[in-house]
Amino acid sequence: MNLPNKLTILRIILVPIMVVIPMFNIQGDLLGVPITNIIIDIIFIIASITDKLDGYIARKRNQITTFGKFADPLADKILVLAAMMMLVEMDKLPAWIPIVVIAREFIVSGYRLIAVEKGGKVIAASVWGKLKTATQMVAIILAFVDSNAYGAFINQGITGFNLILNIITTILMTISIIAAIFSGYDYLKNGKELFKEQK
Repeated sequence: MNLPNKLTILRIILVPIMVVIPMFNIQGDLLGVPITNIIIDIIFIIASITDKLDGYIARKRNQITTFGKFADPLADKILVLAAMMMLVEMDKLPAWIPIVVIAREFIVSGYRLIAVEKGGKVIAASVWGKLKTATQMVAIILAFVDSNAYGAFINQGITGFNLILNIITTILMTISIIAAIFSGYDYLKNGKELFKEQK
């Protein structure tokens, strides 16, 4: 097994580790941020770095494999959705956000299955898809250290640094959701020929 695939597997392994951290009930905080959240954030950041690293190494060394094509995007989805579910459980994120993300992933995955069945045509990620990934990762990282919930700055009288952090986190998360919707639409629009029945 090559290095890119090992990094992908590491990313998958890091997810359950990240998920069980809150069960240890670690006490204390750093600059007002619970130690538990900091540990979760560090694990998420490491996992996110492996996402960029495995793709870069695979392309540079020409080590792109069938396993990598399957496992890499799957690992990304598991990581992001696990983190979002944890944020929902912490009351930092409304449930509709991961629901939108899950719906988008089902649509895109369904499209890809049809594309493979009808000749393997694959549409490259649009600017919306790249924007979604970038803003989503940063927003999740910030959300774990933000002491307030998504959109709290609107009506909860937050001030100072907490206000700035909450505004940035909320804006980035909102942009990621908008980008997710538009990138999903792009897949359907650009691949609409796939849904026509061949005569």
